[in-house]
Amino acid sequence: MSAKCHWCLLGLIFLSSLLTGSSGVDETHVFISSGENVRLPCNKALPECKSTSWNYNGFRHLSAVELIALGMKKINTERLSLESDCSLNITNVTKEDSGIYTCRQYVNDKQLGPDARVYLRVLHVSSSSSSSQTENSAGRSVTLSCQLYSYSFAGVSCDDWIRSEKIQLFWLNQAGVTLTISDSKYQISAPDHCISTLTTTLLNKDDNREWRCNVTHKNQVKTSATYTVKSSGETLHFPSSLSEDSGLII
Repeated sequence: MSAKCHWCLLGLIFLSSLLTGSSGVDETHVFISSGENVRLPCNKALPECKSTSWNYNGFRHLSAVELIALGMKKINTERLSLESDCSLNITNVTKEDSGIYTCRQYVNDKQLGPDARVYLRVLHVSSSSSSSQTENSAGRSVTLSCQLYSYSFAGVSCDDWIRSEKIQLFWLNQAGVTLTISDSKYQISAPDHCISTLTTTLLNKDDNREWRCNVTHKNQVKTSATYTVKSSGETLHFPSSLSEDSGLII
């Protein structure tokens, strides 16, 4: 067996264990759109959080990063905080925050209870514009990209896990009607199952027009991201909350 196939097999085995659950681990799957706040639950077994630790695996790191150690924050950011039940709060979530978060509690240096593992998946919408503003003129086309960010496993592509978990991305117009490729006003494409793009030609009446991208898991809507184009004179303004800001992990 080639080295490449060996890694593919290991990745598929790991993916299978995630879907079926593993003994001694409590798993939670959380979907959130960028710019929102999120709470990640922990299995609180102690009356306080001085024995609680949170670790992170994700976007830029192959090995675990310690976020909280025995109730003390290890990362210099105001976006992280612990609640009284030891759950982890992250404010203004970015796509770089996607990944696996693990909560553990200790007594006399021994772990108490199973891991509380949270898979955080972040939905992010961006435009084809390279800046926060772009000129508006009749007939100008704009492309919106909707992408679901999650932890990437060795040998397992985005397509592999998103198909296995029956996750779908789709676009809706301002009236809440699902857009399809048969609508001549829009061009919808999916480079892979984790990305969906919408291209449309802007008209004068598109001032404050909204497009929404939904993500569903087993036919249930988990989260959505709305993109609004606002015109002022000859300029389109895009929401600052969707800008490419830095993530939680530096």
